[in-house]
Amino acid sequence: MAASMFFYQINSGWLLTVLIGTSMFTYGIGIWIGKIYNQGKDLYIKNPDLSKDEKKIVKNNTKRNAKMVLILGISVDLGILLYLKYANFFLDNLHIFFRKVDYQKLNLFLPLGISFYTLQAIGYLFDVFRKKYPAERNPIRFLLFMSWFPQIIQGPIARYDQIADQLYKGHSFDFQRLGYGIQLMLWGWFKKLVIADRIALVVPNIIGKPGIHQGLIIFFAFALYGIQVYTDFSGGMDIARGFSQVIGIELKLNFNQPYFSRSIEEFWRRWHITLGSWMRDYVFYPLSLSKTFGNIGKKARKIFGINIGKKVPSFLSMFIVYFLVGFWHGSSYKYIAYGLWNSIFIMSSIMLTGVYEKTRNLLGFSQESFTYRVFQIFRTFIIVTLGRYFSGAATFKDAIRFYNNTFINWQDLSFILDGTLKNLGLDTANWFLLAAALLFLLLTDFLHERGYHIRESISKQHILFRWIIYAAAILAILIFGIYGPNYNAAAFIYAQF
Repeated sequence: MAASMFFYQINSGWLLTVLIGTSMFTYGIGIWIGKIYNQGKDLYIKNPDLSKDEKKIVKNNTKRNAKMVLILGISVDLGILLYLKYANFFLDNLHIFFRKVDYQKLNLFLPLGISFYTLQAIGYLFDVFRKKYPAERNPIRFLLFMSWFPQIIQGPIARYDQIADQLYKGHSFDFQRLGYGIQLMLWGWFKKLVIADRIALVVPNIIGKPGIHQGLIIFFAFALYGIQVYTDFSGGMDIARGFSQVIGIELKLNFNQPYFSRSIEEFWRRWHITLGSWMRDYVFYPLSLSKTFGNIGKKARKIFGINIGKKVPSFLSMFIVYFLVGFWHGSSYKYIAYGLWNSIFIMSSIMLTGVYEKTRNLLGFSQESFTYRVFQIFRTFIIVTLGRYFSGAATFKDAIRFYNNTFINWQDLSFILDGTLKNLGLDTANWFLLAAALLFLLLTDFLHERGYHIRESISKQHILFRWIIYAAAILAILIFGIYGPNYNAAAFIYAQF
Protein backbone atom coordinates (compact mmCIF):
# COMPACT_ATOMS: atom_id res chain seq x y z
CA MET A 1 0.00 0.00 0.00
CA ALA A 2 2.80 2.41 0.93
CA ALA A 3 4.67 1.52 -2.28
CA SER A 4 1.56 2.21 -4.37
CA MET A 5 0.97 5.58 -2.73
CA PHE A 6 4.65 6.54 -3.04
CA PHE A 7 4.80 5.48 -6.70
CA TYR A 8 1.70 7.49 -7.60
CA GLN A 9 2.81 10.55 -5.62
CA ILE A 10 6.26 10.82 -7.24
CA ASN A 11 4.64 10.52 -10.67
CA SER A 12 1.59 12.72 -10.13
CA GLY A 13 2.16 14.83 -7.03
CA TRP A 14 -1.01 16.23 -5.51
CA LEU A 15 -3.16 14.35 -8.05
CA LEU A 16 -2.80 11.43 -5.65
CA THR A 17 -5.71 13.07 -3.79
CA VAL A 18 -7.97 12.48 -6.83
CA LEU A 19 -7.17 8.77 -6.80
CA ILE A 20 -7.70 8.56 -3.04
CA GLY A 21 -10.91 10.59 -3.23
CA THR A 22 -12.35 8.44 -6.03
CA SER A 23 -11.36 5.26 -4.20
CA MET A 24 -12.87 6.32 -0.86
CA PHE A 25 -16.07 7.52 -2.53
CA THR A 26 -16.42 4.21 -4.38
CA TYR A 27 -15.66 2.34 -1.16
CA GLY A 28 -18.43 4.26 0.61
CA ILE A 29 -20.94 3.61 -2.18
CA GLY A 30 -20.14 -0.10 -2.03
CA ILE A 31 -20.73 -0.12 1.74
CA TRP A 32 -23.99 1.77 1.22
CA ILE A 33 -25.27 -0.75 -1.36
CA GLY A 34 -24.33 -3.61 0.96
CA LYS A 35 -26.14 -1.90 3.84
CA ILE A 36 -29.33 -1.58 1.75
CA TYR A 37 -29.26 -5.30 0.96
CA ASN A 38 -28.65 -6.14 4.64
CA GLN A 39 -31.60 -3.99 5.67
CA GLY A 40 -33.82 -5.83 3.20
CA LYS A 41 -32.55 -9.14 4.54
CA ASP A 42 -33.25 -8.01 8.13
CA LEU A 43 -36.85 -7.24 7.20
CA TYR A 44 -37.29 -10.87 6.11
CA ILE A 45 -35.75 -12.13 9.35
CA LYS A 46 -37.72 -9.81 11.65
CA ASN A 47 -40.98 -10.41 9.80
CA PRO A 48 -41.15 -14.14 8.99
CA ASP A 49 -44.92 -13.96 8.43
CA LEU A 50 -44.71 -11.66 5.40
CA SER A 51 -46.94 -12.74 2.54
CA LYS A 52 -45.56 -13.54 -0.88
CA ASP A 53 -46.71 -10.19 -2.24
CA GLU A 54 -45.21 -8.32 0.72
CA LYS A 55 -41.89 -10.11 0.24
CA LYS A 56 -41.94 -9.14 -3.42
CA ILE A 57 -42.53 -5.50 -2.47
CA VAL A 58 -39.60 -5.60 -0.01
CA LYS A 59 -37.37 -7.19 -2.64
CA ASN A 60 -38.32 -4.65 -5.32
CA ASN A 61 -37.88 -1.70 -2.95
CA THR A 62 -34.49 -3.00 -1.84
CA LYS A 63 -33.28 -3.47 -5.41
CA ARG A 64 -34.65 -0.07 -6.46
CA ASN A 65 -32.88 1.69 -3.58
CA ALA A 66 -29.65 -0.16 -4.29
CA LYS A 67 -29.90 0.75 -7.97
CA MET A 68 -30.35 4.43 -7.12
CA VAL A 69 -27.18 4.36 -5.03
CA LEU A 70 -25.38 2.47 -7.82
CA ILE A 71 -26.41 5.15 -10.33
CA LEU A 72 -25.15 7.83 -7.93
CA GLY A 73 -21.80 6.08 -7.58
CA ILE A 74 -21.33 5.49 -11.30
CA SER A 75 -22.43 9.05 -12.12
CA VAL A 76 -19.84 10.59 -9.82
CA ASP A 77 -16.97 8.27 -10.82
CA LEU A 78 -17.78 8.61 -14.51
CA GLY A 79 -18.47 12.33 -14.12
CA ILE A 80 -14.94 12.94 -12.81
CA LEU A 81 -13.45 11.13 -15.82
CA LEU A 82 -15.74 12.89 -18.30
CA TYR A 83 -15.00 16.32 -16.83
CA LEU A 84 -11.23 15.96 -16.64
CA LYS A 85 -10.76 14.17 -19.96
CA TYR A 86 -13.60 15.42 -22.16
CA ALA A 87 -14.84 18.81 -20.87
CA ASN A 88 -12.90 20.83 -23.45
CA PHE A 89 -14.05 18.48 -26.22
CA PHE A 90 -17.69 19.09 -25.25
CA LEU A 91 -17.08 22.87 -25.04
CA ASP A 92 -15.47 22.87 -28.49
CA ASN A 93 -18.51 21.13 -29.95
CA LEU A 94 -20.94 23.48 -28.21
CA HIS A 95 -19.05 26.36 -29.79
CA ILE A 96 -19.34 24.72 -33.25
CA PHE A 97 -23.11 24.33 -32.97
CA PHE A 98 -23.74 27.57 -31.07
CA ARG A 99 -21.33 30.09 -32.51
CA LYS A 100 -22.51 32.89 -30.24
CA VAL A 101 -21.44 30.99 -27.11
CA ASP A 102 -18.13 32.42 -25.91
CA TYR A 103 -15.91 30.22 -23.79
CA GLN A 104 -12.35 29.66 -22.71
CA LYS A 105 -10.67 26.28 -22.67
CA LEU A 106 -10.46 24.85 -19.17
CA ASN A 107 -7.01 24.35 -17.71
CA LEU A 108 -7.57 20.72 -16.78
CA PHE A 109 -5.26 18.04 -15.39
CA LEU A 110 -5.36 14.31 -16.14
CA PRO A 111 -4.45 11.99 -13.25
CA LEU A 112 -2.22 9.06 -14.13
CA GLY A 113 -4.26 5.99 -15.18
CA ILE A 114 -7.65 7.64 -14.54
CA SER A 115 -9.38 5.77 -17.39
CA PHE A 116 -8.20 2.45 -16.00
CA TYR A 117 -8.98 2.91 -12.30
CA THR A 118 -12.35 4.49 -13.12
CA LEU A 119 -13.40 1.35 -14.99
CA GLN A 120 -12.18 -0.75 -12.04
CA ALA A 121 -14.31 1.35 -9.68
CA ILE A 122 -17.44 1.09 -11.85
CA GLY A 123 -16.98 -2.66 -12.34
CA TYR A 124 -16.64 -3.10 -8.58
CA LEU A 125 -19.88 -1.23 -7.90
CA PHE A 126 -21.74 -3.24 -10.54
CA ASP A 127 -20.53 -6.51 -9.00
CA VAL A 128 -21.50 -5.46 -5.47
CA PHE A 129 -24.93 -4.43 -6.77
CA ARG A 130 -25.28 -7.83 -8.49
CA LYS A 131 -24.27 -9.55 -5.23
CA LYS A 132 -21.31 -11.19 -6.91
CA TYR A 133 -19.37 -10.56 -3.69
CA PRO A 134 -19.92 -8.45 -0.56
CA ALA A 135 -18.56 -4.93 -0.35
CA GLU A 136 -15.02 -4.62 1.03
CA ARG A 137 -15.17 -3.38 4.62
CA ASN A 138 -11.52 -2.36 4.97
CA PRO A 139 -10.82 1.04 3.30
CA ILE A 140 -7.05 0.46 3.17
CA ARG A 141 -7.51 -2.84 1.37
CA PHE A 142 -9.90 -1.26 -1.10
CA LEU A 143 -7.50 1.60 -1.79
CA LEU A 144 -4.77 -0.97 -2.48
CA PHE A 145 -7.03 -2.70 -5.00
CA MET A 146 -7.61 0.63 -6.77
CA SER A 147 -3.99 1.77 -6.74
CA TRP A 148 -1.81 -1.36 -7.12
CA PHE A 149 1.15 0.40 -8.68
CA PRO A 150 2.37 -2.02 -11.40
CA GLN A 151 -1.01 -1.80 -13.14
CA ILE A 152 -2.08 1.76 -12.30
CA ILE A 153 -0.33 3.24 -15.35
CA GLN A 154 -2.07 1.26 -18.10
CA GLY A 155 -3.76 -1.81 -16.68
CA PRO A 156 -4.65 -4.59 -17.07
CA ILE A 157 -8.09 -3.63 -15.79
CA ALA A 158 -8.55 -5.78 -12.70
CA ARG A 159 -11.74 -7.24 -11.25
CA TYR A 160 -11.99 -7.15 -7.48
CA ASP A 161 -12.70 -10.86 -7.11
CA GLN A 162 -9.73 -11.74 -9.34
CA ILE A 163 -7.05 -9.79 -7.52
CA ALA A 164 -8.21 -8.80 -4.01
CA ASP A 165 -7.33 -12.02 -2.19
CA GLN A 166 -3.93 -12.09 -3.90
CA LEU A 167 -3.21 -8.56 -2.69
CA TYR A 168 -4.29 -9.20 0.88
CA LYS A 169 -2.89 -12.62 1.72
CA GLY A 170 0.74 -13.35 2.56
CA HIS A 171 3.12 -14.80 -0.02
CA SER A 172 6.24 -16.85 0.61
CA PHE A 173 9.31 -16.67 -1.63
CA ASP A 174 9.30 -19.00 -4.62
CA PHE A 175 12.41 -19.30 -6.79
CA GLN A 176 10.54 -20.65 -9.82
CA ARG A 177 8.07 -17.80 -9.62
CA LEU A 178 11.00 -15.38 -9.45
CA GLY A 179 12.40 -16.89 -12.66
CA TYR A 180 9.06 -16.68 -14.45
CA GLY A 181 8.62 -13.05 -13.41
CA ILE A 182 12.14 -12.08 -14.53
CA GLN A 183 11.58 -13.74 -17.90
CA LEU A 184 8.33 -11.87 -18.43
CA MET A 185 9.86 -8.53 -17.43
CA LEU A 186 12.83 -9.07 -19.75
CA TRP A 187 10.47 -9.85 -22.61
CA GLY A 188 8.50 -6.68 -21.82
CA TRP A 189 11.65 -4.55 -21.75
CA PHE A 190 12.78 -6.07 -25.06
CA LYS A 191 9.47 -5.23 -26.75
CA LYS A 192 9.39 -1.72 -25.27
CA LEU A 193 13.03 -0.59 -25.53
CA VAL A 194 14.32 -2.50 -28.54
CA ILE A 195 11.23 -2.50 -30.80
CA ALA A 196 8.61 0.08 -29.75
CA ASP A 197 11.01 2.91 -28.94
CA ARG A 198 13.02 2.24 -32.12
CA ILE A 199 9.85 2.42 -34.24
CA ALA A 200 8.98 5.65 -32.39
CA LEU A 201 11.96 7.28 -34.11
CA VAL A 202 10.44 6.56 -37.54
CA VAL A 203 6.66 6.90 -37.27
CA PRO A 204 6.45 10.67 -36.46
CA ASN A 205 8.46 11.46 -39.60
CA ILE A 206 5.59 10.13 -41.72
CA ILE A 207 2.43 10.20 -39.62
CA GLY A 208 3.39 13.54 -38.09
CA LYS A 209 3.72 15.14 -41.53
CA PRO A 210 0.46 14.72 -43.47
CA GLY A 211 0.74 15.75 -47.08
CA ILE A 212 4.47 15.10 -47.39
CA HIS A 213 4.42 11.39 -48.27
CA GLN A 214 2.27 9.47 -50.71
CA GLY A 215 1.38 5.89 -51.56
CA LEU A 216 2.30 2.71 -49.73
CA ILE A 217 4.88 4.38 -47.50
CA ILE A 218 1.92 5.78 -45.53
CA PHE A 219 0.43 2.30 -45.11
CA PHE A 220 3.91 1.09 -44.13
CA ALA A 221 4.13 3.81 -41.45
CA PHE A 222 0.74 2.96 -39.96
CA ALA A 223 1.62 -0.74 -39.98
CA LEU A 224 4.76 0.16 -38.01
CA TYR A 225 2.64 2.37 -35.74
CA GLY A 226 0.33 -0.58 -34.99
CA ILE A 227 3.35 -2.73 -34.10
CA GLN A 228 4.69 0.11 -31.96
CA VAL A 229 1.42 0.33 -30.02
CA TYR A 230 1.38 -3.46 -29.63
CA THR A 231 4.96 -3.77 -28.37
CA ASP A 232 4.71 -0.65 -26.19
CA PHE A 233 1.39 -1.60 -24.62
CA SER A 234 1.93 -5.34 -24.30
CA GLY A 235 5.52 -4.72 -23.19
CA GLY A 236 4.22 -2.58 -20.35
CA MET A 237 1.74 -5.32 -19.48
CA ASP A 238 4.56 -7.89 -19.39
CA ILE A 239 6.61 -5.72 -17.03
CA ALA A 240 3.62 -5.18 -14.72
CA ARG A 241 2.61 -8.85 -14.81
CA GLY A 242 6.20 -10.04 -14.39
CA PHE A 243 6.87 -7.88 -11.34
CA SER A 244 3.55 -8.85 -9.80
CA GLN A 245 4.29 -12.52 -10.44
CA VAL A 246 7.64 -12.24 -8.62
CA ILE A 247 5.77 -11.39 -5.41
CA GLY A 248 2.94 -13.85 -5.97
CA ILE A 249 0.23 -11.83 -7.70
CA GLU A 250 -1.14 -13.05 -11.03
CA LEU A 251 -2.55 -10.30 -13.24
CA LYS A 252 -4.79 -11.15 -16.17
CA LEU A 253 -3.32 -11.71 -19.62
CA ASN A 254 -4.11 -8.64 -21.74
CA PHE A 255 -2.76 -9.65 -25.17
CA ASN A 256 -2.94 -13.02 -26.86
CA GLN A 257 -1.02 -12.83 -30.17
CA PRO A 258 -3.59 -10.43 -31.72
CA TYR A 259 -1.80 -10.25 -35.07
CA PHE A 260 -2.56 -13.93 -35.65
CA SER A 261 -6.28 -13.13 -35.64
CA ARG A 262 -8.36 -14.28 -38.58
CA SER A 263 -11.08 -11.63 -38.23
CA ILE A 264 -11.58 -8.19 -36.66
CA GLU A 265 -13.88 -9.73 -34.06
CA GLU A 266 -11.15 -12.20 -33.07
CA PHE A 267 -8.57 -9.40 -33.06
CA TRP A 268 -10.52 -7.53 -30.41
CA ARG A 269 -10.90 -10.69 -28.34
CA ARG A 270 -7.10 -10.97 -28.32
CA TRP A 271 -6.25 -7.25 -28.02
CA HIS A 272 -6.62 -5.43 -24.67
CA ILE A 273 -8.53 -8.42 -23.36
CA THR A 274 -9.47 -6.90 -20.00
CA LEU A 275 -11.05 -3.83 -21.64
CA GLY A 276 -12.99 -6.06 -24.02
CA SER A 277 -14.26 -8.29 -21.24
CA TRP A 278 -15.18 -5.22 -19.17
CA MET A 279 -17.22 -3.76 -22.04
CA ARG A 280 -18.85 -7.15 -22.65
CA ASP A 281 -19.92 -7.70 -19.03
CA TYR A 282 -20.88 -4.15 -18.04
CA VAL A 283 -22.13 -2.63 -21.31
CA PHE A 284 -22.87 -5.18 -24.06
CA TYR A 285 -24.82 -7.80 -22.08
CA PRO A 286 -26.78 -5.32 -19.90
CA LEU A 287 -27.85 -3.48 -23.06
CA SER A 288 -28.54 -6.40 -25.41
CA LEU A 289 -30.45 -8.35 -22.72
CA SER A 290 -32.40 -5.35 -21.43
CA LYS A 291 -36.16 -5.05 -21.81
CA THR A 292 -35.76 -1.94 -24.00
CA PHE A 293 -33.49 -3.68 -26.48
CA GLY A 294 -35.76 -6.72 -26.40
CA ASN A 295 -38.65 -4.52 -27.55
CA ILE A 296 -36.44 -3.03 -30.26
CA GLY A 297 -35.66 -6.57 -31.43
CA LYS A 298 -39.38 -7.45 -31.65
CA LYS A 299 -40.09 -4.37 -33.77
CA ALA A 300 -37.05 -5.08 -35.95
CA ARG A 301 -38.30 -8.62 -36.68
CA LYS A 302 -41.56 -7.19 -37.98
CA ILE A 303 -39.77 -4.67 -40.19
CA PHE A 304 -36.68 -6.58 -41.41
CA GLY A 305 -37.69 -10.19 -40.90
CA ILE A 306 -36.54 -12.78 -38.36
CA ASN A 307 -32.97 -13.33 -39.57
CA ILE A 308 -31.98 -9.65 -39.53
CA GLY A 309 -34.36 -8.50 -36.81
CA LYS A 310 -33.00 -10.88 -34.17
CA LYS A 311 -29.50 -9.45 -34.74
CA VAL A 312 -30.55 -5.82 -34.26
CA PRO A 313 -30.27 -5.72 -30.41
CA SER A 314 -26.79 -7.28 -30.56
CA PHE A 315 -25.67 -5.00 -33.39
CA LEU A 316 -26.99 -1.91 -31.65
CA SER A 317 -25.26 -2.93 -28.42
CA MET A 318 -22.06 -3.67 -30.33
CA PHE A 319 -22.24 -0.27 -32.03
CA ILE A 320 -22.52 1.45 -28.64
CA VAL A 321 -19.66 -0.63 -27.20
CA TYR A 322 -17.23 0.27 -29.98
CA PHE A 323 -18.34 3.88 -29.93
CA LEU A 324 -17.45 3.92 -26.22
CA VAL A 325 -14.17 2.04 -26.83
CA GLY A 326 -13.20 4.66 -29.39
CA PHE A 327 -14.25 7.57 -27.18
CA TRP A 328 -12.47 5.98 -24.20
CA HIS A 329 -9.21 6.31 -26.15
CA GLY A 330 -9.45 10.09 -26.31
CA SER A 331 -11.56 13.22 -26.70
CA SER A 332 -11.46 13.49 -30.48
CA TYR A 333 -13.61 12.54 -33.44
CA LYS A 334 -10.75 10.48 -34.82
CA TYR A 335 -11.11 8.06 -31.89
CA ILE A 336 -14.86 7.85 -32.36
CA ALA A 337 -14.25 7.06 -36.04
CA TYR A 338 -11.72 4.43 -34.98
CA GLY A 339 -14.30 2.71 -32.80
CA LEU A 340 -16.99 2.87 -35.47
CA TRP A 341 -14.56 1.55 -38.12
CA ASN A 342 -14.13 -1.63 -36.09
CA SER A 343 -17.83 -2.00 -35.29
CA ILE A 344 -18.79 -1.68 -38.97
CA PHE A 345 -16.36 -4.40 -40.04
CA ILE A 346 -17.43 -6.74 -37.22
CA MET A 347 -21.14 -6.31 -37.95
CA SER A 348 -20.67 -6.65 -41.70
CA SER A 349 -18.59 -9.81 -41.28
CA ILE A 350 -21.39 -11.35 -39.21
CA MET A 351 -23.98 -10.37 -41.81
CA LEU A 352 -21.85 -11.71 -44.67
CA THR A 353 -20.97 -15.06 -43.06
CA GLY A 354 -23.12 -16.93 -45.57
CA VAL A 355 -21.60 -15.04 -48.51
CA TYR A 356 -18.08 -15.87 -47.29
CA GLU A 357 -19.01 -19.55 -47.01
CA LYS A 358 -20.47 -19.69 -50.52
CA THR A 359 -17.43 -17.89 -51.97
CA ARG A 360 -15.07 -20.30 -50.21
CA ASN A 361 -16.94 -23.31 -51.55
CA LEU A 362 -17.04 -21.81 -55.03
CA LEU A 363 -13.26 -21.29 -55.04
CA GLY A 364 -12.62 -24.68 -53.45
CA PHE A 365 -10.99 -23.38 -50.25
CA SER A 366 -11.28 -25.27 -47.00
CA GLN A 367 -11.85 -22.98 -44.00
CA GLU A 368 -9.05 -24.72 -42.10
CA SER A 369 -6.57 -24.89 -44.96
CA PHE A 370 -3.21 -23.21 -44.39
CA THR A 371 -3.62 -20.96 -47.42
CA TYR A 372 -7.01 -19.68 -46.31
CA ARG A 373 -5.81 -19.09 -42.73
CA VAL A 374 -2.88 -17.05 -44.02
CA PHE A 375 -5.25 -15.06 -46.24
CA GLN A 376 -7.53 -14.33 -43.27
CA ILE A 377 -4.62 -13.21 -41.08
CA PHE A 378 -3.25 -10.98 -43.85
CA ARG A 379 -6.72 -9.53 -44.57
CA THR A 380 -7.27 -8.77 -40.86
CA PHE A 381 -3.86 -7.11 -40.65
CA ILE A 382 -4.75 -4.82 -43.56
CA ILE A 383 -8.12 -3.84 -42.06
CA VAL A 384 -6.57 -3.24 -38.62
CA THR A 385 -3.80 -1.12 -40.15
CA LEU A 386 -6.25 0.97 -42.18
CA GLY A 387 -8.18 1.54 -38.96
CA ARG A 388 -4.96 2.85 -37.39
CA TYR A 389 -5.19 5.81 -39.76
CA PHE A 390 -7.83 7.21 -37.39
CA SER A 391 -6.13 6.42 -34.08
CA GLY A 392 -2.61 7.36 -35.26
CA ALA A 393 -3.25 10.58 -37.16
CA ALA A 394 -3.27 13.85 -35.24
CA THR A 395 -6.83 14.72 -36.30
CA PHE A 396 -9.77 13.22 -38.18
CA LYS A 397 -9.01 15.49 -41.15
CA ASP A 398 -5.41 14.25 -41.22
CA ALA A 399 -6.66 10.64 -41.25
CA ILE A 400 -8.84 11.35 -44.30
CA ARG A 401 -5.88 13.08 -45.93
CA PHE A 402 -3.72 10.01 -45.32
CA TYR A 403 -6.36 7.78 -46.94
CA ASN A 404 -6.43 10.08 -49.96
CA ASN A 405 -2.63 10.15 -50.26
CA THR A 406 -2.42 6.37 -49.90
CA PHE A 407 -4.95 5.37 -52.54
CA ILE A 408 -5.44 8.38 -54.83
CA ASN A 409 -1.86 9.62 -55.05
CA TRP A 410 -0.50 6.15 -55.55
CA GLN A 411 3.16 5.22 -55.20
CA ASP A 412 4.50 1.69 -55.01
CA LEU A 413 7.05 -0.01 -52.76
CA SER A 414 10.03 1.66 -54.43
CA PHE A 415 10.65 3.67 -51.22
CA ILE A 416 12.23 0.53 -49.75
CA LEU A 417 15.01 0.57 -52.36
CA ASP A 418 15.44 4.24 -53.26
CA GLY A 419 17.00 5.33 -49.97
CA THR A 420 13.88 6.97 -48.51
CA LEU A 421 14.01 4.79 -45.38
CA LYS A 422 17.43 6.21 -44.43
CA ASN A 423 15.86 9.66 -44.03
CA LEU A 424 13.13 8.53 -41.64
CA GLY A 425 15.06 8.39 -38.37
CA LEU A 426 17.02 5.13 -38.59
CA ASP A 427 20.23 4.28 -40.38
CA THR A 428 20.74 1.02 -42.29
CA ALA A 429 22.13 -0.86 -39.29
CA ASN A 430 19.13 0.08 -37.13
CA TRP A 431 16.69 -0.90 -39.88
CA PHE A 432 18.29 -4.34 -40.04
CA LEU A 433 18.24 -4.54 -36.24
CA LEU A 434 14.55 -3.61 -36.17
CA ALA A 435 13.79 -6.21 -38.84
CA ALA A 436 15.66 -8.89 -36.86
CA ALA A 437 13.83 -7.94 -33.64
CA LEU A 438 10.46 -8.09 -35.41
CA LEU A 439 11.27 -11.52 -36.84
CA PHE A 440 12.18 -12.68 -33.34
CA LEU A 441 8.89 -11.28 -32.02
CA LEU A 442 6.99 -13.00 -34.85
CA LEU A 443 8.71 -16.31 -34.13
CA THR A 444 7.99 -16.06 -30.41
CA ASP A 445 4.33 -15.20 -30.95
CA PHE A 446 4.06 -18.03 -33.47
CA LEU A 447 5.43 -20.52 -30.92
CA HIS A 448 2.96 -19.21 -28.32
CA GLU A 449 0.19 -19.52 -30.90
CA ARG A 450 1.16 -23.15 -31.47
CA GLY A 451 0.90 -23.82 -27.72
CA TYR A 452 4.62 -23.89 -27.01
CA HIS A 453 5.31 -22.62 -23.46
CA ILE A 454 8.66 -20.88 -23.78
CA ARG A 455 9.03 -19.70 -20.18
CA GLU A 456 8.26 -23.12 -18.78
CA SER A 457 10.72 -24.72 -21.21
CA ILE A 458 13.50 -22.34 -20.19
CA SER A 459 12.78 -22.94 -16.50
CA LYS A 460 13.26 -26.69 -16.98
CA GLN A 461 16.79 -26.22 -18.30
CA HIS A 462 19.98 -26.43 -16.23
CA ILE A 463 20.47 -23.38 -14.01
CA LEU A 464 23.67 -22.41 -15.85
CA PHE A 465 21.88 -22.45 -19.22
CA ARG A 466 18.97 -20.47 -17.78
CA TRP A 467 21.17 -17.70 -16.46
CA ILE A 468 23.15 -17.54 -19.69
CA ILE A 469 19.84 -16.84 -21.44
CA TYR A 470 18.93 -14.21 -18.83
CA ALA A 471 22.36 -12.54 -19.12
CA ALA A 472 22.14 -12.57 -22.93
CA ALA A 473 18.67 -11.00 -22.78
CA ILE A 474 19.86 -8.27 -20.39
CA LEU A 475 22.87 -7.51 -22.58
CA ALA A 476 20.68 -7.38 -25.70
CA ILE A 477 18.37 -4.86 -24.02
CA LEU A 478 21.31 -2.77 -22.72
CA ILE A 479 23.11 -2.76 -26.06
CA PHE A 480 20.22 -2.47 -28.51
CA GLY A 481 17.61 -0.62 -26.42
CA ILE A 482 16.68 2.99 -27.21
CA TYR A 483 17.26 5.14 -24.14
CA GLY A 484 19.54 7.90 -22.87
CA PRO A 485 19.52 11.68 -22.28
CA ASN A 486 17.19 12.48 -25.20
CA TYR A 487 14.71 9.66 -24.53
CA ASN A 488 12.25 8.82 -21.81
CA ALA A 489 12.24 5.03 -21.55
CA ALA A 490 9.47 5.22 -18.93
CA ALA A 491 7.06 6.94 -21.33
CA PHE A 492 4.28 4.58 -22.43
CA ILE A 493 1.68 5.39 -25.09
CA TYR A 494 -1.20 4.55 -22.72
CA ALA A 495 0.35 6.14 -19.61
CA GLN A 496 -1.94 9.18 -19.67
CA PHE A 497 -5.18 7.26 -20.13
